[in-house]
Amino acid sequence: MRFEQAGARRRVEAVPLARLSVELGHLYQADYAEGADRYRELFATVAPWFRAAAESERRGANAAPRVSTCYLVDDYLAAPGPPREVLPPLLRAAEEHGVAIDYLARESACAQLGDVSPAAIVAGSLVCEPTPGTNGTRPPPMVAGWLSNGQRSGPGEAAEAGQAMSPGAQWTPPRQNVPRRHSVFVDVELWDERDGVRTWSCAFLAGVWQLLRLGLLRDAGRPVAQPRPWRGAFPDTWAELPAVVQLGDRPAPFCAYRTLSVLPGGFLPVETAVRTILDQVAVDPAAARQVRDRAAGEGLALPGYPVDRLRYVFL
Repeated sequence: MRFEQAGARRRVEAVPLARLSVELGHLYQADYAEGADRYRELFATVAPWFRAAAESERRGANAAPRVSTCYLVDDYLAAPGPPREVLPPLLRAAEEHGVAIDYLARESACAQLGDVSPAAIVAGSLVCEPTPGTNGTRPPPMVAGWLSNGQRSGPGEAAEAGQAMSPGAQWTPPRQNVPRRHSVFVDVELWDERDGVRTWSCAFLAGVWQLLRLGLLRDAGRPVAQPRPWRGAFPDTWAELPAVVQLGDRPAPFCAYRTLSVLPGGFLPVETAVRTILDQVAVDPAAARQVRDRAAGEGLALPGYPVDRLRYVFL
């Protein structure tokens, strides 16, 4: 008799892959409130960086490089306005500066997409590095909703366990697990809950978003939030749109070997949190192997860790 794990024969579907996915920005309610001039200002700043990234991919390539663009709309906590009002001036502003938005994504779909929660899939894939010297009195991230890259500051776990006069009562500074002499400690809130309802943090959804762009997120072997084409007028509500809307006729694939995000400088703390999160996510091994093998087949040297495939321009 032969025994094997139930998932050993699970088929993991592959996704088309571009060489580079360029995120042209995030749309928030505040941007919409400032009107079309704000859109033009944003794309005037972003367009030169996009052209430089595309030209960099073109150098040394035997054929036209597969570079796709995407734009993320924050419709999770507060929608910026009806798509029929928001999107036409946004797309016109991009075109005015010689940039085409190939894919438009809804941030709410990173939290819930029908009966699938991409955020919950990623949360279930967290493999947190244990901090040296701890005894487990602090709850794990899946319970606490917080994730760090080391040991938090405080009186020490002995004091937390009730030994008030113990040496553990002395204050200890935070400590990164693997510092380069001096620590850079990061503590990220993944979600909060009120009245039994979980709200995912911006940083955590941004981590989900990066995994989607890298083509590494699967639900029972199936790709999550694959692009769907859209034709005609835009609807009144964001929920009527697919999770990822394909706007161009034949763009390069949405998922890519590497990502570049061109963002305002205010996103730097969020993306620092994203990197802290992705450092502790175990992606689907079959999906990871598919991407590595296909990159090798194209002669691309792909970093082994997904977090090292992320690039940024902060404006």
